Amino acid sequence: MLMKEVVMEQAKLAKQAALKMAGLTTEQKNSALFAMADALEKRKDEIIKINAEDVQAAQEKGTRQNMIDRLILNEKRIADMAEGLRQTALLPDPIGHEDFEIVRPNGLKIRRVRVPFGVVGIIYEARPNVTVDAAALCLKSSNACVLRGGSEAIRTNKKLTDILIDAEISCGIPEHAIEFLKITDRDAVIAMCRLRKLIDVIIPRGGAGLIARVVEHSTVPVIETGTGVCHIYVDKAANLEMALKVVLSAKISRPSVCNSMETLLIHKYIANEFLPDIAKLMIENKVELRGDELCREILPNMKAATEEDWRTEYNDLILSVKIVDSVEAAIDHINRYNTLHSDAIITNDKAAAEKFQTLVDAACVYVNASTRFTDGFEFGFGAEIGISTQKLHARGPMGLEALTTMKYLIEGNGQVR
Repeated sequence: MLMKEVVMEQAKLAKQAALKMAGLTTEQKNSALFAMADALEKRKDEIIKINAEDVQAAQEKGTRQNMIDRLILNEKRIADMAEGLRQTALLPDPIGHEDFEIVRPNGLKIRRVRVPFGVVGIIYEARPNVTVDAAALCLKSSNACVLRGGSEAIRTNKKLTDILIDAEISCGIPEHAIEFLKITDRDAVIAMCRLRKLIDVIIPRGGAGLIARVVEHSTVPVIETGTGVCHIYVDKAANLEMALKVVLSAKISRPSVCNSMETLLIHKYIANEFLPDIAKLMIENKVELRGDELCREILPNMKAATEEDWRTEYNDLILSVKIVDSVEAAIDHINRYNTLHSDAIITNDKAAAEKFQTLVDAACVYVNASTRFTDGFEFGFGAEIGISTQKLHARGPMGLEALTTMKYLIEGNGQVR
């Protein structure tokens, strides 16, 4: 069977399952989610063993360490995935939620309720946790899913989906509610993106290249989950002790993820005091600094930043640094170079904070906190399907409601028009 035919056949099976998913009760879905969590923990040794094969293959291939970090699974990460499943089970079921009801003068009763999309296609790279998060949120929102992970994690993702499928089928969830594409050929992505009558929405999770490719080729509606060129601006009215703690953590806690800080902006009035202190901490933590001319006047050994640096999501221990004249200059820089993901200001000036939150164009805008909190679990959504950087339908961390659409239910007693 040709690759395109294989992809289409799996999508057809998911479509058939989706028609049954819409009728599942909350209790059925929650029971399956708890069973899936238990199964992951029970079979953790199998997962770790097969994951080691993916990690070894990536290392032999010369994959960058930050990408390998995303790929690795251990007991803690498996426990976190299981906890995400359980937290999703505890969340309110969005399906059937009624948010609008009126009775028209002619007697028609009109209600609006939340319903599943149907089949959600998710295309992602070397992050096995996405497999579990996607399956969890799609199940709780009564969607079937077609998953296509990156070749780097093919063994791990196959093992995870096998475990999840066994667990959910044992709880009465329709067979084929999860379809995992084992095809590593990149053309499988294009094949998925062309199945408009079988897949209702495509969600790409990965780097800028993957997202651009999906958007360019898809005839299926796409929800873009974006790259993160995230900024932190340290204002002249900042608590500098707080700023040191927040800025350091935002860069080094997990530099390979999309909500880590990539550019640091510093007000000129505090630069002489703050820049040497934060630079010392960054260098101690093996962070390479790239600064503008003003930064290099203070720290001559700092590497010169280029125009490209301001636009780059490093996903690594690299940080671009710029000194600005004002909060307005910081906002201008951010709106020019950010990817509409997450940006933050550190300040005790309420007016500056309000201006920053009002004028910065991003899905998440923080005051006195790290951008690393842009995460579905941290926002109380349970697991997340991705962080949307677009403005239609969903924006920011996408939880259960973002995987639903609406249906109008109208009741009459013989009205005609």
